[in-house]
Amino acid sequence: MAKHKPEKEAKEKGYTAEQITVLEGLEPVRKRPGMYIGNTAKEGFHHLLSEVVDNAIDEAMAGHAKKVEIIIHPDNSATVVDDGRGIPVDVHKQTKKSALETVLTMLHAGGKFGGDASGYKVSGGLHGVGVSVVNALSEYLRAEVRRDGKIYTQEYKRGKPITKVKMVGKVPPKDFWQHGTKIFYKPDAEVFTEKEFDLKMVLDHYRQQAYLTRGVHIAIMDERGGFSYQYYFEGGLVSYIKHINRNKVIKTSPIYITKTVDQIMVECAVQYSDEFTETVLTFANNIHTPEGGMHLTGFRSALTRSLNNYGVKNGYFKETDKITGEDMREGLNAIISVKLPNPQFEGQTKAKLGNAEVRGAVEDVVGSGLEFWLEEHPSDAGRILEKVLLASKARLAARAARDAVIRKGVLEGLALPGKLADCSESDPAKSELYIVEGDSAGGSAKQGRDRRFQAILPLRGKILNVERARLDKMLSSQEIKNLVIAMGAGVSDQFNIENLRYQRIIIMTDADVDGAHIRTLLLTLFYRHFPEVIKRGYLFIAQPPLFRVQYGKSAEYAFSEKQRDEIIERFLKEAKEKKAAKIKDLKQEVAEISQAAPEQSGEVNIKGVNVQRYKGLGEMNPPQLWETTMDPANRLMLRVEIEDAEKANHIFETLMGDEVGPRKNFIQTHAKTVKNLDI
Repeated sequence: MAKHKPEKEAKEKGYTAEQITVLEGLEPVRKRPGMYIGNTAKEGFHHLLSEVVDNAIDEAMAGHAKKVEIIIHPDNSATVVDDGRGIPVDVHKQTKKSALETVLTMLHAGGKFGGDASGYKVSGGLHGVGVSVVNALSEYLRAEVRRDGKIYTQEYKRGKPITKVKMVGKVPPKDFWQHGTKIFYKPDAEVFTEKEFDLKMVLDHYRQQAYLTRGVHIAIMDERGGFSYQYYFEGGLVSYIKHINRNKVIKTSPIYITKTVDQIMVECAVQYSDEFTETVLTFANNIHTPEGGMHLTGFRSALTRSLNNYGVKNGYFKETDKITGEDMREGLNAIISVKLPNPQFEGQTKAKLGNAEVRGAVEDVVGSGLEFWLEEHPSDAGRILEKVLLASKARLAARAARDAVIRKGVLEGLALPGKLADCSESDPAKSELYIVEGDSAGGSAKQGRDRRFQAILPLRGKILNVERARLDKMLSSQEIKNLVIAMGAGVSDQFNIENLRYQRIIIMTDADVDGAHIRTLLLTLFYRHFPEVIKRGYLFIAQPPLFRVQYGKSAEYAFSEKQRDEIIERFLKEAKEKKAAKIKDLKQEVAEISQAAPEQSGEVNIKGVNVQRYKGLGEMNPPQLWETTMDPANRLMLRVEIEDAEKANHIFETLMGDEVGPRKNFIQTHAKTVKNLDI
């Protein structure tokens, strides 16, 4: 590791207190933490760590750091260490305080303002807000800075300094950590409702950051379980695109393009697979922008133009052929990362990049890079263009099938499928559609429902696995066709969420392997072809009870084995108390009944307790189905959400795709965690 530059050289480069710009004070953070970190639950708790680590990664992006260490302590406090330049400790002219204290106690104070190239040219942090917000929302924070061979520290309590910045010693000459910043913080228990780190969430996020910051070494240590992880990707985005495509049949080698134009660094990796879907991840200053923005627009424009020019030039198609951008993106896997001085994000969540100048920069860099690559790799280019032509033919066939479905609905006066038992309510916000497995369960649901607002659509058997089918084949399935018509919002590029007839769509299947399979097929359908339904929070999974427990005239439903045992214990306890009997053998009696309870459909009577096990919805009569699964006052439902699109994409490809190997490995890995498997 290189020795740290003396203070004189650091001043010449300009990273001193003069580069710390102050905009406003800190006090509002504790009053309204949600404005700064989103919420005080799981996401906000983890956001604190992100803000501290972002500062360390900013140092790496600026070329001043090579290693970042993250340590999660047993009490869920955390330490973040980087080997960057170290936060300046000299006195700031405006605040008359140490620059370290200024950065940690004032909002919008940091090296990311002022526009001076000696601060940060690009930044992924919350525009300088981050570390001060972490300080404000921590019951204790300790900062340690190593600069110029000296060690400086300062301590804080709930955002207020409890010590001054002081030099506590010199850096040992042989110490591997010669310069940089170390932040220890303990999140304030008075602020957060979630107080534990989710290791998986931490690992996923910082693996991604390591991919995006090529050459940086990120080490994560979890002292709670003694785990240690190291991430380092010399290949950067090329390594990332290979990771995304690890279970896919690849059509081309990775395409890597990078160039800086007008202070905007553009970097992208592209690779085609034999999938029918498009996977594109976009980032601005290492911040994921799930809704895309100008960098995505520029990329798509460049891709369409480059492939069109190459295809016409080499006789794959004519200029008059109606090849679309959609055709050129089938099977596309791409990662687009831009780094720029002043990113303009739309919305508090930074979901979309709005800088207009980024579009032109990305279009120029990707366009020229792709054209050069296509000329240099004619075999790969040929495979891409052949896939484009096949996608074009499939699109025309899919359009005919889609139009036929939509036209059928229009010509029949929006006549709904015969099996659909619709509701009388016309307001989508008050209406819900139950997709039910089988005619038997459908019959019970139709009889048990509230006809005013609940519609029932029974499915016959298992629907088509759409992960392996294009749209034309998908719409040849009568069950899927019925569902599309029932929802009323169209499909493919003509899908309009505003026309959706129900704002609660509920998948209700049996609690067995077949039911789980049907549920998975339906989730695949919605994820691939109606993702907006999931994003709006309109898709749910019904949770029918697994058991009915009766003792005398009292009966209750249980949705898990644990809940079943709790009900049995309560019934027995009440009975014994009425008889003034001893309760010392209660646990043993509960265990005996639990062991005797049926795993398959059926019932058992022991010690006066009747336990009935449900496996099919059809086993419940209509009043029971209404009471347990459909009555809004009692029912239990799971809302389907997409926490991580990349991870969700990988799971669907693994479980529902053509490749057998990854699916077999998944089953072997998780087989031991499955309980009560029907064979």
